[in-house]
Amino acid sequence: MMSMSLAPRVTSAVPIGRSGRGAGRAGPRTSCRAIVDRSTETQGGSEALAMSSNTTQYVRKHIVELASYTPIVPFEVLSEQLGRAPEDIVKLDANENPYGPPPEVAEALASLRFPNIYPDPESRALRRALADECGVPIESLLVGCGADELIDLLMRVILDPGDVIINTPPTFGMYAFDCAVNAGVAVDVPRLGPPHFKIDVEGIQKAVMEHKPKLLFLTSPNNPDGSLLSDEDIDVLLQLPVLVVLDEAYIEFSETTSSRIAEVQTRDNLIVLRTFSKRAALAGMRIGYGAFPKGIIEYMWRAKQPYNVSVAAEVAAVAALSNPRYLKLVKDLLVAERGRMFDMLSECSFLSPYPSAANFILCKVEDRDALEVKQLLAGEGIIVRHYSSPASLAGCIRISVGKPEQTDRLAAALALI
Repeated sequence: MMSMSLAPRVTSAVPIGRSGRGAGRAGPRTSCRAIVDRSTETQGGSEALAMSSNTTQYVRKHIVELASYTPIVPFEVLSEQLGRAPEDIVKLDANENPYGPPPEVAEALASLRFPNIYPDPESRALRRALADECGVPIESLLVGCGADELIDLLMRVILDPGDVIINTPPTFGMYAFDCAVNAGVAVDVPRLGPPHFKIDVEGIQKAVMEHKPKLLFLTSPNNPDGSLLSDEDIDVLLQLPVLVVLDEAYIEFSETTSSRIAEVQTRDNLIVLRTFSKRAALAGMRIGYGAFPKGIIEYMWRAKQPYNVSVAAEVAAVAALSNPRYLKLVKDLLVAERGRMFDMLSECSFLSPYPSAANFILCKVEDRDALEVKQLLAGEGIIVRHYSSPASLAGCIRISVGKPEQTDRLAAALALI
């Protein structure tokens, strides 16, 4: 079954004659605006007005025909909408780390040097630190403005219009989203459903043989259900003639499975993506990384924006890696609280939580409307994620693991509603 995903909002382009980078050659003094002004003077502005009302003709057709992606509402907007101070909101809808980054991050940002200078286009300091931590050669590592940027960059490098990726919904929405943005086709091989959301290995094998995809996206632990892929299933799928992208955004919260990032050195069709958003609490900094085979990473470098990772983001990530003790402590706290929250949710008469190896828990809402539950919780200052589709997620809410006091407030709100 083929499905095209949602498309991005159309944003305005930089006017002709203006550069998006400080180091570029200046454009001519006669700008696009000046040309339009002369046209307006000579033709009374009528033709210019007609052109401005029909600018959609310049937009790529597949973008015009697709709807926009719906992101999570930011904290400040939530505060406004709910009429509550940010400190009074328990935000459990985006899998953010409530403990914040290691103290070294604030110290490093406070003494940031040369913010007026463009960042290192190769993010060398961070890649060196990551090479030491992951046991991967620095030449195999690429850093991005979040792992999301690397997903999009990979598709821009790999996909021609009409090329196929294999997607395994329900899963992270950016795979299908970026496929659509890049005029690809997402072939869905649905997971087997709750409570374990196992991937359909046989279905994926058939889809690869039938559709000849270039990319297969796998997530472990999976978002939004928190399920893990078995090593046996991954090994089977790595035998297929397709690039396997293993997204390990939540791998640190698994107690039974280790990262496979070091295997990229020995497997020419394995790509592993990681992020600082979850374990290091740097979601607002937008910093992610990936390990890529030699035959792919050369072209990723060619297509990458030169200054994609800010000075602040790289400094923050390096500082976070300097305190592995803190990172482990926070991970252990969240894993322990996940267990406590699971037990609490299991006792709620209208919720059935699914097992999770991530920093969130997906719950089926029983005998009540899931959207209403989300809205009632919001009225108590508790923000969770609601799902109406696909069918395996319909009537579910996803709740991020917070601090113990946030779990207590959630429990009180659930009892109240």
